[in-house]
Amino acid sequence: MLWNSQKKKPESSGKIDRNKITADIIKGLRTIYDPEIPLNIYDLGLIYELKVDDDGKVHIKMTLTAPGCPMADMLFEQVNEMVSQTSGVKNCAIELVFEPEWDKSRISEEGLAELGML
Repeated sequence: MLWNSQKKKPESSGKIDRNKITADIIKGLRTIYDPEIPLNIYDLGLIYELKVDDDGKVHIKMTLTAPGCPMADMLFEQVNEMVSQTSGVKNCAIELVFEPEWDKSRISEEGLAELGML
């Protein structure tokens, strides 16, 4: 499954700061929580890949904790909306992947601490 969004923004005259855009996206992803596990999707390890190119195009590979998650569409819409609203982003493509399969080893140290698993 692949979600795409494109927004029309005035062309900027300067070069895009990919590191700032990436940091802003990560900050935003940390505001989106998994509906079943009380942890944000970034620290939960659902984001497998986040790329920002020099043109402001973002590609995200993400997964779900379970392939049949009934809230998948809601999560995709939240991620798509948040990334698309990030300053400097011109286009966002979100790809749902299930390889490798998600497991609890993907949870960040911050996430483990938040869940009381450290």
